[in-house]
Amino acid sequence: MKKLPILYLLISILFGCKSETKTSKELIPPVIAPFTNVDTLAINDWWNRTDNPIIDLKVNRDSVVAFGMYTVSNNILKLSAQLYPLYPDEARVIQLELLKGNKWEKVQKQTINDLGWSALFRIENWDDTKDIKYRIKHGDNSFYEGLIRKNPKEKEQISIAALSCNSNKDRGMRENYVRNINHQDPDLIFFAGDQSYDHTEHTAAWLKFGLQFRETFRNRPAIAIPDDHDIGQGNLWGENGKKSIEKGSNDGGYTYHPEYVKMVERCQTSHLPDPYDPTPIEQGIEVYYTNLLWGGVDFAILEDRKFKSGPNGKIPQQGPRPDHIRNPEYDPASIDLPELKLLGDRQLKFLDDWSTTNADAIKVVLSQTGFCGGAHIHGQLENRLHADLDSNGWPQTGRNKALEKIKKANAVHIAGDQHLATIIKQGIKEYGDGPWSFIVPAIVNDYYSRWWWPLDEKAGPNPNKKTTLPWTGDYLDGFNNKISMMAYVNPESNSKGGGYGLIRFNKKAQSATFECWPRYVDVTKEDAEQFEGWPMTVSLSE
Repeated sequence: MKKLPILYLLISILFGCKSETKTSKELIPPVIAPFTNVDTLAINDWWNRTDNPIIDLKVNRDSVVAFGMYTVSNNILKLSAQLYPLYPDEARVIQLELLKGNKWEKVQKQTINDLGWSALFRIENWDDTKDIKYRIKHGDNSFYEGLIRKNPKEKEQISIAALSCNSNKDRGMRENYVRNINHQDPDLIFFAGDQSYDHTEHTAAWLKFGLQFRETFRNRPAIAIPDDHDIGQGNLWGENGKKSIEKGSNDGGYTYHPEYVKMVERCQTSHLPDPYDPTPIEQGIEVYYTNLLWGGVDFAILEDRKFKSGPNGKIPQQGPRPDHIRNPEYDPASIDLPELKLLGDRQLKFLDDWSTTNADAIKVVLSQTGFCGGAHIHGQLENRLHADLDSNGWPQTGRNKALEKIKKANAVHIAGDQHLATIIKQGIKEYGDGPWSFIVPAIVNDYYSRWWWPLDEKAGPNPNKKTTLPWTGDYLDGFNNKISMMAYVNPESNSKGGGYGLIRFNKKAQSATFECWPRYVDVTKEDAEQFEGWPMTVSLSE
């Protein structure tokens, strides 16, 4: 047996690593992360950590490849591989194989990044006219297999499942979701954010998410975008990547080390199509906003929190917290200042360009949260907020600029984050002159709920004749934005309001049908029912 490298011995002493744990001819020292106090379960001598409540990281070595996620767009395949942490003597290479006839053929090899334990395969000139089986291979015995689907562009209807907010208050598996989604067999799946709620342990929590949901994206393309909890914050106003120094980060920017943020985004988004403009923001944090063309539907993928201004120190404070407005008598114009940003100039330019390309495609915008204040009560019934600055209803000018671009593209908008499913027809200058918006429910909604519950409890004129929900119609949100509420799911509903969305785009009819399924409903049963107010079909040709 060869002697251990001096560097490894020093590291072993520093981090309490037992040198006899692993040895090999090509021993690799454990990674020394540039950050501290985050991702501690998966870095340095991770194998010496005590058991944790998230996930067992010490798996058998034939299970070290946890999962993969992929997209195909414009004949480019991008497939990310996610591994469990590796021991020092294990190879930091992984390969992608495709099934050609009856034989697996190696097509690419990539290096595994020790921060996050992921790797990315990228293949141009991909033939998207046929189904192709793939497998990710590490060493001789660890595999993850799946199917890269052919482009469903010949189908008259394209469907997408949409989910968000995978709370760690319930660490169980997600069998109901997996069964339902695979039965409905959407062409694409979208995770809108908060896949992880273990703020400082993203790798372990991301692996847990993968175990819960990998059977939904093993055989279909998937979009995942991180939100505030994924990068370790309760709320996020990215403000172009600045460093946040205030508790709660309401001054704008990122709380944790930029390399941690980059690791999170790399693990969750590297398989997305190449970004529209890859120029990094402050602290070297990268961007991923882009579009994906699949099945004749053109999806714009936004980072609606990355450039947004933080409220602290910029606007008159209207409550105990800079981001909560408690005073219903305040002047909404007083917080809509000209220097404030929402999507940022870069993403507005992207949306402008995107709206004029692929003119024959149905257009859809995917983002983290909604472009209005769509909730009145947060967390507990006594906690009524007049307005929440975490929503994309603020700043109002930035909100209207975004909606104008989405309207120009004749697109619908799909997002999550709110723990409150809603269908809203946005208003810009007048009620109903903006795009349709579907905010999908939380995967787990047992611990933090929101309610749509107007203070005066007066119902507007009911535009949705399929429901008896009391508070539908035209309203002003807490920022005086015009919204038309069509349907909502308060937490007294089935599954406490938890569930997922399914959207069906009919290319011939130029329509979108919004479906909203409760968590504990079995869609394989004939009597399965959606939340009240769903389904709803809207025209895309208006």
